[in-house]
Amino acid sequence: MSGDLQSSGPDVVDEVQPPREDEYHWHTGLNRPTGVPDAVEFLGVHKAFGSNQILRGLNMGLPEGKISMILGPSGTGKSVCIKHMVGLLYPDDGDVLVHGQSVPSMRDHELFEMRKKFGVLFQDGALFGSMNLYDNVAFPLRQHTDKGEDEIRDIVSGRLREVGLGDSGEKMPNELSGGMRKRAGFARALVLDPDIVLFDEPDSGLDPVRTALLCELIQEIHAENGGAYTVITHDIMSARRVAEYIAVLWRGRIVEAGPAEELFNSENAFVRQFLSGAAQGPLGME
Repeated sequence: MSGDLQSSGPDVVDEVQPPREDEYHWHTGLNRPTGVPDAVEFLGVHKAFGSNQILRGLNMGLPEGKISMILGPSGTGKSVCIKHMVGLLYPDDGDVLVHGQSVPSMRDHELFEMRKKFGVLFQDGALFGSMNLYDNVAFPLRQHTDKGEDEIRDIVSGRLREVGLGDSGEKMPNELSGGMRKRAGFARALVLDPDIVLFDEPDSGLDPVRTALLCELIQEIHAENGGAYTVITHDIMSARRVAEYIAVLWRGRIVEAGPAEELFNSENAFVRQFLSGAAQGPLGME
């Protein structure tokens, strides 16, 4: 009799366990404190393109004065986040705040002014092919300020030197290597002294050595200028090199977020798998 009771025990336990919501089973939503206010906040943001749900209740903060990284598998909505921050996309539901102000609620002139807070480095540098490097970097100053050419020359020359391109101002974009185009895009992103700098997969197309050099440059310039830097990437080595804050994005929501050293020691199985690049874990080939 006692043997029958023992053998039936596990079956009884299994029957009373609640069903599991598999899709978000690993999403704790845990957001560890940083001790500083957020420069950008996503509050319950939903965004779909047709039937394709990209952001599904995204709650995320990007802290002031730190290098943050939004990490996650390809196609999970990382670049869509950048477009929401600068008002190129609006949420279907929820809100996006920049320094406490609602981006979707801004009028056109307010949005124009708010965008001056941002510098953006796109994947390929997004240089104008018909302009030399100097004019590419000077373009935001000529468009958005009333500075004279002497002052513009001082600013542009300084930024080009800062990214190691001080002698390349006369070169055309098609004369630049991929790494040089990235650095040129970085210089242009900095000329308006932005409070927030966004990097959309800056390591895309770069070999490991040039990726390491770009990461080093990001650290050096952040140390000199400060501000909230946000890097969109899925490159774990870049995260280990420069991230001070990490948000892991998957299926349109944050799995976990917090100071980098805490994320790299997370007990969450998805976070551990992704940040170690392991084959075994919740993330498969889907």
